[in-house]
Amino acid sequence: MDAVRLKNMQFYAYHGARQGEAEDGQRFEVDVEMCGSLKEAALTDDLTKTYDYDAVYKIVKKSVTGCRFHLIETLAEQIAGNLLESYPAATVRVIVRKPHIPVPGVLDGAEVEIVRGPLSEKI
Repeated sequence: MDAVRLKNMQFYAYHGARQGEAEDGQRFEVDVEMCGSLKEAALTDDLTKTYDYDAVYKIVKKSVTGCRFHLIETLAEQIAGNLLESYPAATVRVIVRKPHIPVPGVLDGAEVEIVRGPLSEKI
């Protein structure tokens, strides 16, 4: 399976279930993998036959910064849905990381990974 990946996109947003997260905001990191055949794009060198990095980035940015969600699970679902509106034949893997979570312990953060689209059961 062919894939285009955008890794570690970073945005400042206000997602979270706790009041302080809604008021202060924090950094979120997003990885996106768009799966589907890239053969035609590779053979023709035609941007319209592949996943446009700039367009994908803009969709993710709008998804992350446009609305507030309590759960990063909901944010990941929103990103996937918005990407599939523009690329309905793709299978999309979305990882959302929240590097700073309010727990009484030491850890790198939390992340959620979802896969949506026609081949999601096979990935």
